[in-house]
Formats: sequence, structure tokens, C-alpha cells
Amino acid sequence: MNALVVLAAILFILMALIGRGKGVRSFLAIFFNFIVIFIAVIFMNDPNANPIIITLVACIFISVINLFYINEVSKKTKTAFIATVISTVVLLLFIFIIADRARIQGFGEEEIQELGMFSLHIGVDFVKIAVSVIIMSTIGAITDAAIAISSPMREIHYHNPDISRQDLFKSGLSIGKDILGTSTNTLFFAFFGSYLALLIWFKDLSYSAGEIINSKIFSAEMITILCAGIGVTLVIPITSWITAYFLVARK
Repeated sequence: MNALVVLAAILFILMALIGRGKGVRSFLAIFFNFIVIFIAVIFMNDPNANPIIITLVACIFISVINLFYINEVSKKTKTAFIATVISTVVLLLFIFIIADRARIQGFGEEEIQELGMFSLHIGVDFVKIAVSVIIMSTIGAITDAAIAISSPMREIHYHNPDISRQDLFKSGLSIGKDILGTSTNTLFFAFFGSYLALLIWFKDLSYSAGEIINSKIFSAEMITILCAGIGVTLVIPITSWITAYFLVARK
């Protein structure tokens, strides 16, 4: 517990010194996002609740915190928020189909021994839970990419107010291309870094390459990574178009 307090204090001091007021808001946003996720999990325990609806509402609150609370209300945050909502809804429809067809919901056979003492008849739709997990895992990357595109586009329009909508849109796509590679690689290493123990477990189970690829646990993580990459890629043209439309239309 002491180590957690020390690390949190160091993080707060560094963010306050480097980011000033925005750094402090970013630090507090971590706890606000945790509260939103915690409340969403509590509501998901209700068998009559729809996990996907709860996830969408939670993602809206998370987007509001990450965009409007940290970066304040402005044209760039408004367009980034709209792009985030649109990208999340489109990605949700895609993820729901993939999760249902891939059969990644529920638990893998490797987890049967640990779950043997528990009842699995809890009245929860595991397909919707799987979709909710993937969406919740991608919302941070989508909002990050959206603000990373809308913010420099706002600067471009500010310094060149006579720029056309088409040229501004192309500038947004060019910015998106620069952040696309780093964003997708960040997602890849973040997920694989957190599940490094899973690969070691597969090695202890003497799994072949084919058994690892066809494992439900591994497939679920790979689908999460790929869907997150699709979400980041999808938000680039959406953010570019919405930002160009709103900025140039108000000229």
C-alpha cells in the first residue's frame, strides 16, 4: 500500500510540474475514470441490465472527462467528442458481429480448474460482456487519436484561416497517418505486455503454435488488439472530416 501511495505521489508531482494545471486535471481524471468504470461494473451485475448500453454510457462519460475536463470545452474538443461517439457506435456494431461469430465469450478450457467451484449460471449474456470489454479497452485510444488530430487541425486553421475545407481535411489525414503507426504499436505492446504471463502459461502447458492461436483466451486478446487498431484507424478520417466541416463552415 505504501508503494502505491509513493508512486501516485511521484506521478502527481511530475504531472503537476510538467503539465501545470492540465497535468493536475489529467491526474484527477484517472480517478474519475476509475469511478465511472467501477459504477459501470456494479450496474452490469444486474441480470436485467444491458451491458452494451451501460458500456456506451460509461464511454460517453469517459470521453467527457478525457476531452472536456482535461482540455476544456473548445471547438477541437467538441469535434473530437463527436468523432469519438460516431467511431465507437460504428465499431460497436462491428465488434458485436465478430464476438458472436468468433465465440470468444465466456471462459476457456484452461480456466475450468480455477472456476470449478463457482456456478456459471449467473444470468449474464457473455457475448455482450465480451463486446463491452473490447469497447472499454478501445475508448481511451480512440479519444486520444481524436484529440491528437483535431488539435493540430485547429492550429492549422487558426494560422491559415483561408484554407479550404478539402485542404484542411487532407491535413487531418496527413496528421492521422503520422500517429497511426505509433498508436497501433502502443496498443499492441500494451496488451501483450499485460498478458505476457499468458504466453508463459501456454509454454508450461506445452501448447503448439496451432493450439495457442485457436485458444479462446489468446483469440479474445488478439481480437481486442485488432478491434482497437480498427477503432483508431476509423477515427482518423471521421475526426478529419468533422473538424474540417465545423472549422471551415464557421469562417
